[in-house]
Amino acid sequence: MISQLKDRKVIFFDVGYTLDRPASGDWMFTNRFLAEAGDALKARGNEEIRRAGEVALRFLTENHLVTTVEAEIEQFYRFYSIFSDELGLGLSEGQRMQIARDRACNMENYIPYPGIREVLETLGRTHRLGIISDTWPSIEQQLEHIGVARYFSFKTFSCFLGVFKPDPRMYLDALAKAGVPGEEAVFIDDCVQNLEGAAALGIFPILIAANPASDVETSFLKIRDLRELIR
Repeated sequence: MISQLKDRKVIFFDVGYTLDRPASGDWMFTNRFLAEAGDALKARGNEEIRRAGEVALRFLTENHLVTTVEAEIEQFYRFYSIFSDELGLGLSEGQRMQIARDRACNMENYIPYPGIREVLETLGRTHRLGIISDTWPSIEQQLEHIGVARYFSFKTFSCFLGVFKPDPRMYLDALAKAGVPGEEAVFIDDCVQNLEGAAALGIFPILIAANPASDVETSFLKIRDLRELIR
């Protein structure tokens, strides 16, 4: 086990690009979405797609208090509707709903990283484990699908607070559930900004760079595979 974990009681994990990755290579552009959008999407330029994505994501960001999977499906229906309309993809109402339901309910959209169960099993013998994740209510099914739900004693999900990391409320909620001060906790995330929010509250930050886009220069401890934690 790496030395930075030994004097701390709780380890918090992010989920996306920490415990698992998207099967399609993108959290929003699922395989179902790519199949339905087809040639219409391929005909659009990268800048057009980026701008449309910003508009659609703004809706999700401004309406993030979501407490049920059915509400999540409705929210993603709106997301894909905005995206389709912005780009003129011509997706029907039925297609938009099918894509949204797939995004929320199809657990094949998520692929666990190798070795995560071994890591959590090992760390769970010496630490209490928790989650701090920007996500939606279907996260519970996602954790079950990738086989890790049983390892976590407490969970902080953004959709139940209505805010995203690095909002301090995310970390304070997690610390309150764990019953420890920040100095007794570690947080592992793929985003430096999120780690900065944790570090501001005394939580020890570790950058996970399993996703190549997260492999950036930082003063934080950096790993590329969770298995490095127990070697």
